Amino acid sequence: MPADPAEWFETMYTLYMFRPHYPSVASARDNIKLILDAAERGQAVTIERSARRSAVVDAERLRDFFLATVPSMAEVVHEGGAWVITMPGRPIAAEATSYDEAITELVDALREYAADWNDRLHSAPNHRDNWGLVQLISLSTDEQLREWLVRAPAESAAAE
Repeated sequence: MPADPAEWFETMYTLYMFRPHYPSVASARDNIKLILDAAERGQAVTIERSARRSAVVDAERLRDFFLATVPSMAEVVHEGGAWVITMPGRPIAAEATSYDEAITELVDALREYAADWNDRLHSAPNHRDNWGLVQLISLSTDEQLREWLVRAPAESAAAE
């Protein structure tokens, strides 16, 4: 038993009384620390509001999942002194005079697409299925997006 009784009580409460589902925002608000602690441990916690459930999960674990399941599909072409990077099946592309500049431009284009998707494209039939891509963009730093874009296809398959 820990020396601090409050710490012991919190540990026991977390282990034996924690509920992974909260039927209202008010009940979740009263237990936000427990919810975040559970998410950090890898547990999914749901919160219900107006008959809809939302999940609270650890952002890094969620990002790792999207990293393994959302391939970049980036294709690079060097032609006529320009580097062009496209993402077939996605309305995202970049062009620059150097490879590094093209990657930087593509990261910017990804950020712009995610913002547009969140603003209005999320309900468009030809964009709706890009939810996972947008979540990956939102959960990643620019450097992480660069790494995702330049990762070899064999590395992508190994991550899955």
